[in-house]
Amino acid sequence: MTNKFEERAPEEDEEEISTPKWLFVALIAGFALIIAGMLTVIAAASFGGNASGSAGVVVFIGPFPIVFGVGSDVALLIVIGIILAVISMVFYFISRRRLSRVLC
Repeated sequence: MTNKFEERAPEEDEEEISTPKWLFVALIAGFALIIAGMLTVIAAASFGGNASGSAGVVVFIGPFPIVFGVGSDVALLIVIGIILAVISMVFYFISRRRLSRVLC
């Protein structure tokens, strides 16, 4: 009788899915760029005198992006947000298709 919590050896027909190294490097680089951007904005706001700002936000609820913003350049920020949302959805569907080909 085997315990269901015991480790079992992988069967021969099971394939291990490994993550490419460049993907991990891209993830870390993305976080580093976000942090560098935030520090740049904080420094500019701290040392700058008379400044005005704009902000745009893209929120995904399921597959649907909701885009809103505030400020003088909000139209440009919303367009950029929509473009980035479409690009991220395209990359998601491409990676999903590739993964389904590997698993089948």
